[in-house]
Amino acid sequence: MAVLGTKNPTLLDVAKSLDPDGNTADVVELLNQTNEILIDMPWMEGNLSTGHRTTVRTGLPTVIWRRMYGGVPASKSTRAQVDEACGMLEARSEVDVKAANLNGNSASFRLSEASAFLESMNQTMASTLFYGDTTVNPERFTGLAPRFGQISGAPNADNVIDCGGTGSNNTSVWLVTWGDQTVTGIFPKGSKAGLEHQDLGEIDAFDANNNRFRALADRWEWDCGIAVKDWRYVVRAANINTTDLRNTASPTFPGVNGTSAISLPDLFIEMISRIPNQNMGRSVFYVNRQIAKMARRQAMNKSQNVFGIEQAQGQITTNFLGIPIRMIDSLLNTEARVV
Repeated sequence: MAVLGTKNPTLLDVAKSLDPDGNTADVVELLNQTNEILIDMPWMEGNLSTGHRTTVRTGLPTVIWRRMYGGVPASKSTRAQVDEACGMLEARSEVDVKAANLNGNSASFRLSEASAFLESMNQTMASTLFYGDTTVNPERFTGLAPRFGQISGAPNADNVIDCGGTGSNNTSVWLVTWGDQTVTGIFPKGSKAGLEHQDLGEIDAFDANNNRFRALADRWEWDCGIAVKDWRYVVRAANINTTDLRNTASPTFPGVNGTSAISLPDLFIEMISRIPNQNMGRSVFYVNRQIAKMARRQAMNKSQNVFGIEQAQGQITTNFLGIPIRMIDSLLNTEARVV
């Protein structure tokens, strides 16, 4: 995990950002993670100032076979309303004016610093999309894992596949069908979509001893959340034992009590079968780096027709039966067992 930096960029931070000519050097973001879910996620404006209220049909009307001269009773469907809340993700940067002007190009240095903030917000957002839990952190929004956290006893448990892992070294594979009637990102009514930046200019900032210094300040804000309008379009394969996945040469499905690895191609087929209608949106698999690596290895022992590799816009994408497989570094290898 990347270590969080201190409150303000130091002179050492500035020195590391300068090339031998004194200009801002190209920063190699070694701590950058791959969170490709943000590429696929559609966005819509919510109908509430705090998020979005979704009306879900919970029951169908009753229909009957009518006889001649027989009447038909009135019937209706049943509905329920679900409120999806957004969280407010925010960050501030305060750079000492003298430090920013060391290379004679304060704007360039601030832009370099901004890229780190954008990456941090990207990683935080992606992690919350999966693991956000408002019962633990009420200031965030509820992610996918708490919604799909039972293998039995809940209506959406039909879309949670138990892959046999029993310890705390598990991971999950997700299949999400994005669409305006299935699963979508949301932002509050009347607000702006995406990340918003505000240049606060030169201000009085405060050091650790509450003494003032002049600083160039920036503020980033991202009001965001997720609305699962139809849970049938999210499938979680949980309790995948990552240790067995690394060590077992002959994988099986669905796994045997965490003692044999999962056959990922067979698992992907099982997950696809749980989606009611592929035409309702864009379906995408999400896996962590370990699963992505093993999927490619296991694919070598399967028909080459089920896995494909595409190159578009300078990026190589792996797919399974035409469904993209995205790599998400925010997906953990240390998930507790889902029961």
